[in-house]
Parts: sequence; structure tokens; C-alpha cells
Amino acid sequence: HKGDSVLSILTVFVRGMSGQNLITIPEGQTARDIARILEARLGTDSDSFLAAVADSGLVAEAGAPAGATLEGYLFPETYAFLPTTAPETIVRTMALKARRVLDEELAHGGPIAVELTGHQILTLASIVEAEAMRASERPRIAAVYLNRLRRRMLLQADPTVQYALGGHRARIYYSDLRVQSPYNTYLNPGLPPGPIGNPGRASIQAVLNPTPGSRDLFFVARGDGGHIFSETGEQHLEAVARVRASRAGSDSLAVVPLDPGLSPAIPAGGPSPMSDSMRGKP
Repeated sequence: HKGDSVLSILTVFVRGMSGQNLITIPEGQTARDIARILEARLGTDSDSFLAAVADSGLVAEAGAPAGATLEGYLFPETYAFLPTTAPETIVRTMALKARRVLDEELAHGGPIAVELTGHQILTLASIVEAEAMRASERPRIAAVYLNRLRRRMLLQADPTVQYALGGHRARIYYSDLRVQSPYNTYLNPGLPPGPIGNPGRASIQAVLNPTPGSRDLFFVARGDGGHIFSETGEQHLEAVARVRASRAGSDSLAVVPLDPGLSPAIPAGGPSPMSDSMRGKP
């Protein structure tokens, strides 16, 4: 720090980085979330950090597409940063780590590594990260979205709507599903233009190694962190009905009518039964 004596500086060198300087970035956080963490822990100016995330030079260094930001390229991990570390240095460090991890996973090959670009892999991995509550389900969730992409079905991923609305909300509404944004996968075909958060290695691996032979096209949250997966719309509607029946005592589900025009509240978080019942519509 400015003003430290030589003795205090040498003491820091001998002691090494302390726990107070270790910043853990959890998986799935958005760039804005990370900016808040850094501001709280290090005093990093959040606006300067977000400006660095959008800096075209840093975007090019990380291998992201021109015109994109580094959302999705800020690898979640524990880093040793001092309060005086420049935002540009923090962003560069995290982005280079993300690039290394992606290259390591791409080196294993496989059909998805050819089918999707690195940017698309990170984009889908960010959706998987937001949807999966259980690590074991990540490959199966990835398979659902890959199957839907191949069939040119709308992804209808609730987390993309939340991102389009500016972040996590305790509840989303049917009217929210109509928000005009390129990130709204209820309205726009294919993947969104970029990641909706910063995925960890496990979600990247899930996209590159989806459940073999999966024909699933739908899933609905059971309410215990897991999901029921279905291959057909009929099976999915039956699963939705079972979930609704099991939650008959829940106020949030018991009062939800079937008419989308009534804009009922839908519990946010993982894929909700009501919003998932709309998956697969043309």
C-alpha cells in the first residue's frame, strides 16, 4: 500500500498473501455480481470493472467475438488480488483463466467441439450453470438444450429471461416471457448472443459431454433440486401435472391458472413447472 515502510513490505513478502486477499468468485455469477463482490472485498470501483469487461482490447485478448463483452469469460475461482489491483488486471487474469480452461476441455475433442464455437459453448454452459441444482444433472440438462437446438426448437430457458430483465428476481411473470431482448429465448430461436453468467468447468464439461443417447426435450423442476426429464410433450405435461399435484398445498402453485394471458406469478429459480409446461411450443 502507498506509504508502507520497506520493513512492512518485506514482511508482506515473507508472509505471502493472506486469506483477506483471497477472493472467491462462485460459479454462475454475472459480471455485475462479480463487480459487487470485488467492490465489497477490495474496494474495486464497480463501474471501472464493468468498463474493463467491455473493453474491446481485453475482449480481443480473450478470443471473444468482436462487439461482445467478457460476460462468460470471467472464470469462477479463488484469486489472490490486492486492493490496489487494477480492474483491467483482474479482468485479464480471469479471462485468461477462462480461455485456458476452455482450451483444455476442447483439447479432448468430441462432436460438440466441432458443432459449436467456443463462444457458443460458454453461452450454453452459462445456461446449464443457471439451471442445474445438482451436479449429476448437468450433462442431461445440456443434452436437452442441444437436442432442442438441433431440432430448431425455442430453448425457452427461464434464466435467459431473468438476464434480459436485469438479473435474478424472486418471481417472474408470463408477461416477462415477452420481454423484447435478444437474450429472451422464449421469443428468439437459437442461443442468446452471449453468456448470461460465468460458468465453471463442470458446466463446460457438461456441454461438451452431454448425456449419451439422450432424446430428452423437456424438463421440469421437482422442487427438491432435481428435475423430471421427458422425451415428448405428452410425457412432459404429465410430469408437470404430477409436480403440481405434489405441491397442491403450495400457495405459489395452487393459484396459478392455465391461461397465460392472466400473467400469474411463477416462482423463479430453476425451471418452474408453469414455465416449463410451455417448452416446445412452435
